[in-house]
Amino acid sequence: MAIIQTVNYMNNGYDWLVDIDLERFFDTVHHDKLMRIISYTIEDGDVISLIRKYLVSGVMKNGQYEETPIGTPQGGNLSPLLSNIMLNELDKELESRGLHFVRYADDSIIFVKSEKSAQRVLQSVTTFIEKKLGLIVNAEKSQISRPNGTKFLGFGFYFDRQTKKYQPRPHEDSFQKFQRRLSQLTKRNRSISLDERIVKLKQVIYGWVNYFRKAKMKQKLKEIDAKLRSRIRVIIWKHWKKNNKRIRSLIQLGIPEEEAKGLTYCRKGYRFIGLSKVVHRALSNKRLKQRGIPFVLDYYLKVHTAI
Repeated sequence: MAIIQTVNYMNNGYDWLVDIDLERFFDTVHHDKLMRIISYTIEDGDVISLIRKYLVSGVMKNGQYEETPIGTPQGGNLSPLLSNIMLNELDKELESRGLHFVRYADDSIIFVKSEKSAQRVLQSVTTFIEKKLGLIVNAEKSQISRPNGTKFLGFGFYFDRQTKKYQPRPHEDSFQKFQRRLSQLTKRNRSISLDERIVKLKQVIYGWVNYFRKAKMKQKLKEIDAKLRSRIRVIIWKHWKKNNKRIRSLIQLGIPEEEAKGLTYCRKGYRFIGLSKVVHRALSNKRLKQRGIPFVLDYYLKVHTAI
């Protein structure tokens, strides 16, 4: 929903973006200011006292107790709610100014129509956050940007010349992180069965694609799939281990005996094996799919919903 609203604002002419970064947000929440905000709506003294005790209960760090005079415990069940209560004051301030914005937890972007407006908003909102809410704005990371240079919640944005509209896509950092995760799961030296790999690959692929399902990324996913299948073929080749097993398996998969022996005894490295046309014929895309290997593009096409 945050990404849909972000794209809508961009396509309605609000394509100057004010990205305000809160420095170590959960660690810098001011207890007194937070409790004062909570007391506006909660009149039960016992509840307020319980929240205060939660905030100052301290944390264990490297086996040592540390006090928490500021901030909310990261990972605590109550912390996200308390953080939203604090930042709701920012929401109300932006609404009172008639500004268009999107906020998800402590990530927020304000949308305006000109660079001068963006500079004015960045300065005034930063002052509000630091003076009224007692939070710290990271001046180095807070910036004014255009859609093409923005990263928000893992998404990047580009202008589609066919539709004449801005569209979302995974940011390059998100692609790289995803590919690193797939590479970790398809390392040859991981001593797990192919079935276990398939389960883990499905978990990662389905989760990532579901998150980015509204983005346009068919061509990029084709490239990722090609690399993934090549690594899977090498894993299967390594599982066959002995030369006799490799020759026999290739023959069973329809490869002539002479070609099977030629590849097996070629003394080339795993990179060559993964790209070999013989291996591609033996372990075709269709056979890999039948074995249960997940294809990123296939799942994307299944769940993709355009904005």
